[in-house]
Amino acid sequence: MNNQNRRDFVKKSSLGFLGITILPSLGAKIKPSDRLRVAHIGVGGMGNNHMQWFSELDDVDIVALCDVDQGHLSKSLKTMKTLQPGKEVIGYEDFRRILDRKDIDAITCATPDHWHAQIATLAFQAGKDVYGEKPLSYDVKEGQIMLAAQKANNRVFQLGTQIHATDNYHRVVEIIQSGAIGKVHTVRLWKTGAPPELTETKIKKVPKSLNWDMWLGPAPMVDYIPAKCHFTYRYFMDYSGGIFADFWCHIADVAYWALEPKGLKSIKAKGEVADGIANTPKWIDVDYEFEDLKILWTTIPPDVPGAAERGIGAYFEGEKGTLICDYDTREITINGEKMNDIPSVPITIPRSPGHQQDFVNAVKSRRLAESNLEYARKMTLPMHLGLISWRLKRELAWDSKKEEFINDPEANKLLSRTPRSKWNLIQ
Repeated sequence: MNNQNRRDFVKKSSLGFLGITILPSLGAKIKPSDRLRVAHIGVGGMGNNHMQWFSELDDVDIVALCDVDQGHLSKSLKTMKTLQPGKEVIGYEDFRRILDRKDIDAITCATPDHWHAQIATLAFQAGKDVYGEKPLSYDVKEGQIMLAAQKANNRVFQLGTQIHATDNYHRVVEIIQSGAIGKVHTVRLWKTGAPPELTETKIKKVPKSLNWDMWLGPAPMVDYIPAKCHFTYRYFMDYSGGIFADFWCHIADVAYWALEPKGLKSIKAKGEVADGIANTPKWIDVDYEFEDLKILWTTIPPDVPGAAERGIGAYFEGEKGTLICDYDTREITINGEKMNDIPSVPITIPRSPGHQQDFVNAVKSRRLAESNLEYARKMTLPMHLGLISWRLKRELAWDSKKEEFINDPEANKLLSRTPRSKWNLIQ
């Protein structure tokens, strides 16, 4: 089976499971009026993945790219000529030019983390649907603003948690929700690895190709140090939250999907600051206590069977057994017996046609995407709170209804930051 036929088979199989019939066949040419016009904002490493993924979808036309680094933009425009031969793609430095275009249906956002919420919110207000990279937002308030704007403007959103679309995650959720391992009381999550040791502190002249002021955007104005830009920005608290913020949603996703934790009560974090000039965690452990569930994050694998050989994972502890998983594998243990699946547990969750295709389908049907904004915000929230506890070096009590720390002005102040006035584009 060639690649095109395989893609068609997967699409037909997924749609068939949902009870949807497509006529004429998926091989038929899609009318221009049925095609989604997409623009990509932020076309560095992940942005180029977006370009590749969306160019492979039969019902998408990529019409514009945007980046504040003209080197990235120029290279990506050349790439688009090979991905979409003969089709015009216009490049922009300022993403607002894209939002002004009435002929663009949706955008993807793969900028540094501190721009995610501003761009998504403004896109919602401009009538665009959004496929946004993780983490969802820079802070808690931004997530709240995003959700309000998305609902007010009836927009579709998909968080870029591509692993959410895998069969493995779907199957783990089915097994957990079936009660096969009993009521789950504890989930252990982990991601190994430390940030690189960044030591270059010399202030340099901003490259002519880079709009440094706009790259910083809502973040504080600082002199240009290359380590604080592009990929390694994620190791500085002004722009991101390090490895913890980068990977939390990928593995916490399966726990939130399976268990829908409610009533977060307390957050207790400990850890060290990265070596060198970075200031995100070198390592971080966080204990979360919910109404009837504990979620425990660690930087080294927990002392449970099967964890040591997994660099990232989730370990569910239930009254009848356990389940350990990572992105691609799972193992269930019940009464000492180990198995990779439980055939008696039925398939209850429709399989994804692919994370990007699911977004496109949701845009066309105006339904919720798999990693929709309301879900993604709830799942992302504990990550922000864990970083606040780590920064303050103490346990914090949380009011899950008011979404604020209890009697703790110092901690509540860290739920948001005031953007630079020039780039304070959302309220």
